[in-house]
Amino acid sequence: MSVFDLFSKRQKRIRGEAPDVYTYDKISEALRVQIVHIWRESLGSVDEISYSSVEGAYKAVVEALRREYGLFTLSSYPGNYLAELVKFFLSEKDTERVIDAIELTFKVIDNVTRDVSYRGDPVASKVADNSIEELNIRFKEHGLGYQYEKGEIIRVDSQLLHANVVKPAIELLHDTDYAGAQQEFLSAYEHYRHGKHKEALNDALKAFESTMKVICDKQKWAYDPRDTSKQLIDICCKKGLIPAFWQQNMSALRGLLEGGVPTGRNKLSSHGQGATPTAIPDCIVAYVLHMTASNIVFLVNAEQNIK
Repeated sequence: MSVFDLFSKRQKRIRGEAPDVYTYDKISEALRVQIVHIWRESLGSVDEISYSSVEGAYKAVVEALRREYGLFTLSSYPGNYLAELVKFFLSEKDTERVIDAIELTFKVIDNVTRDVSYRGDPVASKVADNSIEELNIRFKEHGLGYQYEKGEIIRVDSQLLHANVVKPAIELLHDTDYAGAQQEFLSAYEHYRHGKHKEALNDALKAFESTMKVICDKQKWAYDPRDTSKQLIDICCKKGLIPAFWQQNMSALRGLLEGGVPTGRNKLSSHGQGATPTAIPDCIVAYVLHMTASNIVFLVNAEQNIK
């Protein structure tokens, strides 16, 4: 991984010039160029375009973007897929489209380039890991509030919360049993990234409920598929997911589970909004998503500890 702690970086940190607040709507030219360097190192460079796998990877990304945007070409280099993608990526004004290109290319890096046959590299999987790690480091260096996690670019509001709450939740839900819950959880963050706050809250609740249903299935606890989060929480409490000797002294926890995610979603997004559209503040959505993540981490870990 080619990340160096240069003298200029250290001096900026000393002077307090390093970004400490995330931004989301501007991706600098320097970051874009750094990402192109990562592509060349992991997906392949112009010199390696003779590899059918390398050309095929760039072709797949370019053709996917063309189709989704309703374009015949992304830039003035049709037929040279690497050049077409790079020119588009360096000049595109729409931040979300730039993120689209990052997400698609890193999905390919994550899922395709790990195979030794891709470029004949015996340490191909390590190169892929390093590329993803470097991307996330570059995001932080530039104060851009995004991270690549499990095939998705997700929005990050607090690095501390992301590292200690959101990322552990994604890792725990990576278990096959929780595939549906993970999809809903990632969908909530995807909606949040695009400013679709109501959809984000709805999917957060779905992920929360799906997690409890999976736990009930694993433990063979009876429940009605139509049960809401309140009924599912009651079942988990009655079955001792929260140890009995903690329940009296941890009423606050149950209050958080019952009144946190469900209440946030029910009051803000699930009912008719009347003649005036309901505006859900960004900070509320972030709070509910982080609460969802922390609840999921608690529930899954508690289930793993049941004897």
